[in-house]
Amino acid sequence: MSATLPPVLDAWRMVAARRLFEGRLPLAGMPRLREVLEGAEGDCRYELEFGRDALDIPYVELRLQAELPLLCQRTLERFLYPVRLVQRLGLVTDESQEAALPGGMEPVQPGPGGELHPAGLVEDELLLAIPVVPINPASAPVEAEWPAGDEPGRPNPFAALAALKAQKK
Repeated sequence: MSATLPPVLDAWRMVAARRLFEGRLPLAGMPRLREVLEGAEGDCRYELEFGRDALDIPYVELRLQAELPLLCQRTLERFLYPVRLVQRLGLVTDESQEAALPGGMEPVQPGPGGELHPAGLVEDELLLAIPVVPINPASAPVEAEWPAGDEPGRPNPFAALAALKAQKK
């Protein structure tokens, strides 16, 4: 069953009902993400599925697709960075349960009453998907040749220091 995404939901009730939410969230509505983007036009297509895995661990699985406008650090031009990710988050009631989660499952702790902000989860995953140094894969690599040693006919910038050192001896 699919439904629109409420701002706050009860994670434990969603797990019990095995709810599925899908739709689109505007990038402009994500304030933390908007700070690192080169413009906030566009949206993120999401699917949030609640359930229990084979080990009876409650989870929420996020499937996200977005085109994030970023600034290429090679060309300093804007480009769209494609994000396609699937992340399963294990729902825990306290930090001691984190160690029991299977590999690849990140923990998330709902509020005391089970409150979970699903749009915040989507925003968190999009922030984590942004590379530390965004580079447009379509841009040409910068190639430069750096001489390994002194070239004949080119003055050594440290020659004056060498002369001073020789005078002190």
